Amino acid sequence: MGRVAGKVAFITGAGMGQGRSHAVRLAEEGADIIATDLGVPYDPAGQLSYDPATPEQLEETRAFVEATGRKCFTMAADVRNRDALQAAVHAGTAAVGPIDVVVANAGVLSVHASSLEVSDATFDMVVDTNLKGVWNTILATAPGMIERKVGGSMILVSSAAGLRGHLGYAHYAAAKHGVVGLMRAFANELAPHRIRVNSIHPTCVASPGMGLACGVGAMEIFMANPRMAMQATNLLPDLDTDPDEPYQGVPGLTENEVSHTVLFLASDEARYITGITMPVDAGCTNKP
Repeated sequence: MGRVAGKVAFITGAGMGQGRSHAVRLAEEGADIIATDLGVPYDPAGQLSYDPATPEQLEETRAFVEATGRKCFTMAADVRNRDALQAAVHAGTAAVGPIDVVVANAGVLSVHASSLEVSDATFDMVVDTNLKGVWNTILATAPGMIERKVGGSMILVSSAAGLRGHLGYAHYAAAKHGVVGLMRAFANELAPHRIRVNSIHPTCVASPGMGLACGVGAMEIFMANPRMAMQATNLLPDLDTDPDEPYQGVPGLTENEVSHTVLFLASDEARYITGITMPVDAGCTNKP
């Protein structure tokens, strides 16, 4: 307990799924939380096949955090809008304190039989959220962290698709590769200020929204294309099953498995780790 005691973490996309899990896990280890999420429906032009977190779900995240005994400030903010993020940073730090940890988690995904089918509106939504959103998150939080002169940790959520050329969502892969570029550049720029910057790369995560492969339609696309199905295959089995059962790669991870890595990178245990791409992928990106 207490691995991030006394720290404040700013987390985007915290209304459900991985973002909520990260918030609760960090709170369990002593952090206060500033949690944001979109708070309004997606633009229909983006043609996403799932719904965003609702304001009520963001408030549920707050309740889960507060149940650990830590403070939590929530505010709707679209990561594509830097002014909205900046407002959340100002209000959040006034409520719970200055930021030590940033988890740029907000993201969206659409899956297609061919990336050539991706519309301009879908491309813009995915790239603006997954790449520009991370850019905006860094710009909204880094100046305050620099001014405090106590350092900190930025954790940028990429994907296994940020390390490999996945089929069916080239727009998503491009954005997640771009996150790695931001991570590497800012790891260099912010190192003199004692701010560490790393990216994490989950495989499929069994959580609401994009974590469930964007719904049944996406699974049908994967199953119809053996190459797409192969790219999503993980090497490690479900480690909670009987070891005598026939071997099968775990189909997806729980959110908490990713949150353990977020906690490690946020803690002082990782205080000399910066500029790395850390897969949390059950061997997905290393498989032959």
